[in-house]
Amino acid sequence: MQKLRYSRYFKSAIIILDILIVAAVFVFFFLMKHEYVLEKARTEENVLSLLLLSLFWILLSGRTKLYSIPRNLTYTLYVERIVTHIFIFLLGIVLLARVSNNEFLKYERFWITFTLFIILFLVKSFIFFTLKYIRAQGGNYRNVMFIAENSSSEILKDIVTQRKDYGYRVYEFPNEEINISELQNFWREKEIHTVFIPTQNHLSKKLLEEINREAENDKIKISLIPSAIQNEFFQYDLGYIETQPILTPSKFPLHYYSNAIIKRSFDILFSLLVLIFIATWLFPIIAILIKLDSKGSVFFKQKRYGFHDEVFECLKFRTMIENEESATKTTSQNDSRITKIGRFLRKTSLDEMPQFINVLRGDMSVVGPRPHMLLIDEFYKAKIGRYSVRSLVKPGITGLAQVSGLRGDTGEMEIEMKKRILADSFYVKNWSLTLDIVIILKTILLVIKGDQKAI
Repeated sequence: MQKLRYSRYFKSAIIILDILIVAAVFVFFFLMKHEYVLEKARTEENVLSLLLLSLFWILLSGRTKLYSIPRNLTYTLYVERIVTHIFIFLLGIVLLARVSNNEFLKYERFWITFTLFIILFLVKSFIFFTLKYIRAQGGNYRNVMFIAENSSSEILKDIVTQRKDYGYRVYEFPNEEINISELQNFWREKEIHTVFIPTQNHLSKKLLEEINREAENDKIKISLIPSAIQNEFFQYDLGYIETQPILTPSKFPLHYYSNAIIKRSFDILFSLLVLIFIATWLFPIIAILIKLDSKGSVFFKQKRYGFHDEVFECLKFRTMIENEESATKTTSQNDSRITKIGRFLRKTSLDEMPQFINVLRGDMSVVGPRPHMLLIDEFYKAKIGRYSVRSLVKPGITGLAQVSGLRGDTGEMEIEMKKRILADSFYVKNWSLTLDIVIILKTILLVIKGDQKAI
């Protein structure tokens, strides 16, 4: 087993740092009104307030998973956790200040909440990227290996090999035929921390039991890789029809009516703001540039599959020369059909702006899996088992896959598409309004910088 010297102390150190920051901010603002924090008349009250705040912070972190930071955690999801945790914490403080007579909590509530949010957000972002940098440079690593490999494990191996910031060192077991004693010697010699095994493999039940038993003895973690082709997406709840137990698929967040209303309300409000304050002056400029650059219409309409595979007309600014292939042939890198202004619009994602009209119509959402051409959908539905999961929510102008760099015609298309489907599946299962907002913010940054994977 790989020796881990510092991991056990890291989480405790971060919790202590957060509590010290919370306490320091409240003490600072209290001192702006009073000369001493520990004034005789308020000593017990103020100390109790700080203890309550610290306890609330720690207990809340168990719900928000603030200190659960796996190596593969993306900044998008980490920001969602930070924002959710800090927002609930500050909301709790405001409510506590209103119902209590504690003067310590009543001073400068707006500036306290604002200062706490900024400092904690910056500190935790700094820690996140520092860890990523250390791992990318070869520190704080985990030794891992793959056995009984298939297409699913190849995708995972490709990810952990490319993403140096995850901090994995991949070791190849030299023998195709697995002998348990040779396997043990190998993982002991390489100080392996985790062994990845696909759920669909050629190993016998007896051999799998031996591997699990010896791994447990050597304190090695066994992680199973579900198939990216078979549909293992759904979790199940136990229910009954009279006395007969049945397993039914669990509901996802957007299956709940309250969440669907929240998302739809946000979509309408956000789209109206964009169309009123940005589209009113930007659309005419883009339309003129498109007309000056090439002949044809300003907008491009194409049929796409939407919610529950209903077909709708997706709007975009035209970025290619109009011909018969425009609606049926996919775009490739350095495609000669793309116009000069079209290349700029694609790089900045401004060609997607008319889709806010689709959002108002109810065809799309601001955030969700990106809609593909009909022929693309039909092709991959037959090849990737989880593909249809995308239709459980409305397609989006932007999505988790896009802000995670899974965009454009890069590498082997089937493998890249499987990665996108995994990202889309994660979004469907883990939707929250905070996640949508984080994805939107990351999309804005990509628009400003220009997406190099756009084609």
